[in-house]
Amino acid sequence: MLTYAQAGVDDEKTARALRGIISLAKATFKFREGIVGEPSGIGHYAALMDFGGFYLAMTTDGVGTKVLIAEAVGKFDTIGIDMIAMNVNDLLCVGAEPIALVDYLAVKEPDEKIFSEIANGLYEGAKQAGVAIVGGETAVMPDLINGFDLAGTAIGVVGKEKVITGGNIRPGDVVIGISSSGIHSNGLTLARKLLIPKYGLDYEYEGKKLWEWLLEPTRIYARAVLELIESVEVHGLAHITGGGLTNLKRLTSYGFSLEMPPIEGIFKLIHENGVPLGEMFRVFNMGVGMVAIVPQGEKENALDILSRHFESFELGVVTEEPGIRVENFGVKL
Repeated sequence: MLTYAQAGVDDEKTARALRGIISLAKATFKFREGIVGEPSGIGHYAALMDFGGFYLAMTTDGVGTKVLIAEAVGKFDTIGIDMIAMNVNDLLCVGAEPIALVDYLAVKEPDEKIFSEIANGLYEGAKQAGVAIVGGETAVMPDLINGFDLAGTAIGVVGKEKVITGGNIRPGDVVIGISSSGIHSNGLTLARKLLIPKYGLDYEYEGKKLWEWLLEPTRIYARAVLELIESVEVHGLAHITGGGLTNLKRLTSYGFSLEMPPIEGIFKLIHENGVPLGEMFRVFNMGVGMVAIVPQGEKENALDILSRHFESFELGVVTEEPGIRVENFGVKL
């Protein structure tokens, strides 16, 4: 049995360590109080800043230890998609339309071939998301970096009347899941330490090599979600990243009764190698990369719109009782 904390990533310890940083960050809000760009708060998927008739949404994220898989197999043309996905999918969760991004690439040493492949991935990700890459920074730091790291910051815009915070979520609302493309960009530390020593990256599993499962690009939900929020009353949106289904707790203090899809693909391999069910749902997306919460009357319309883009399914309902219950697997989070 192996947990995320045992693999070296202790989410609770990280949360405790961050409290001081978050407290000081909130204290800086006063520097923009009453003037353009006044922050509306920290804690949801993206920060919102007041620009008069609209909010500017802002988020930052990286690819994490997925870059180690890219390095190990010498394949760098998808990692840029992951970085853009991790940022724009978060922007969508507040109802914002992603518009622009800047990237930060830190390397041990410059390599023209690797740079070119990363750039191709960034272009493809920007194309899927409908954003412009308007700048960036490349840092060559041989004394600090062993390999490379890729991160970015993205901005979006949302009208004040269209912000989605989760505040309108009520018991009885329908929870809709949009399928993931696989492991995305979270839980790679646990997956790597569990699977690679035992099988090796070239291990064939269900017709694909292990490295192909692990490098599958993170799905970008921009077109699907933007169409959804233009046509349907949406009460909440959650990007299922690190923390798995517990990301739903960001949206509301109400609970959730869910029936998740069968455990398949890379998730099945991880679970069969000793990760407990509860830990699986706390760490991985488990086949659901984005969740939309809508009123009962909007269910069919929402499913119709989302299914034009990706496989989507009704997962369950919002409940009065707090907590997340995955009924078909007997898991409570």
